Amino acid sequence: MTEAAITQSTERLLARCGGFPPIPTAVVHPVTAVAIEAAADAARRGLIAPVLIGPRSRIEEAVHQAALKGTQWPIIDTEHSHEAATQAAMLAGTGKVAAIMKGSLHTDELLGAILKPEAGLRTERRLSHAYVMSIASYPKPFIITDAAVNIAPDLPAKADIVQSAVDLWRVLFDAQAKPRVAVLAAVETVNPRMQATLDAAALCKMADRGQIADCVIDGPLAFDNAVSPEAAREKGIVSPVAGEADILVVPDIEAGNMLAKQLSFLGGAEAAGIVLGARVPVMLASRADSERARLLSCAIAVLLAQARTSGAIL
Repeated sequence: MTEAAITQSTERLLARCGGFPPIPTAVVHPVTAVAIEAAADAARRGLIAPVLIGPRSRIEEAVHQAALKGTQWPIIDTEHSHEAATQAAMLAGTGKVAAIMKGSLHTDELLGAILKPEAGLRTERRLSHAYVMSIASYPKPFIITDAAVNIAPDLPAKADIVQSAVDLWRVLFDAQAKPRVAVLAAVETVNPRMQATLDAAALCKMADRGQIADCVIDGPLAFDNAVSPEAAREKGIVSPVAGEADILVVPDIEAGNMLAKQLSFLGGAEAAGIVLGARVPVMLASRADSERARLLSCAIAVLLAQARTSGAIL
């Protein structure tokens, strides 16, 4: 994709949100100017209606530092970030907000509150993270999962990770198509000493049996033959996925995190992250994210929230 094509792809997703009202969004512990600016950017584009949750004095100071004037967003005053995360989860669980945005607190602190049974946000699926990425060296947007939540997922967790990513891809790109899912490992053959290859083979058989739906899946595939038709041909791999992957499923968080950040910081990829598997989408904004990446995360959240409301996804 060219830079112009990447921009057009982003703008198309943002434009799709234009027909929907801003979604009420709990912004959790936004006590820095960067966190406030992320919410303000999305609010200006009509994507979210922020509800700021955290210590009032620190939030007001962050608004001042961000040089924002005239904002009338509601503030729910809490003593600390733990309470802010709990309040946000309870608001989402009772339907008072439709999305959650991370501010200046640790990810595990926020997700821990979301996973509490009393919040009512858990689904039958494990929480997982997906990066929606675009890069000039690949002809289409793609998803990397899971690079931020599950440290060393076992086979049932990987099945949930795959299905959530498939559902996301279909919401964002084509509800009638089946994305090509590449389950990555260091090699493209099954090796009993390499758990990632065994899991990949099992995931493919699970898809054959209908335990994973609405996708075309293959693995194990090494990264090169997942994204390069030439590399796949050189290895003699005959597969509808090889060289054409829409979703890259990594074996663990270390592989996924390094792959995503290498593509972003050395390859110039544009990446927007979202947490899947809860009853509301969760945006994990990073201080290193560009404004466009933050907006794209919010647009993804809007489209996921609408898909859930319409019954298109769980």
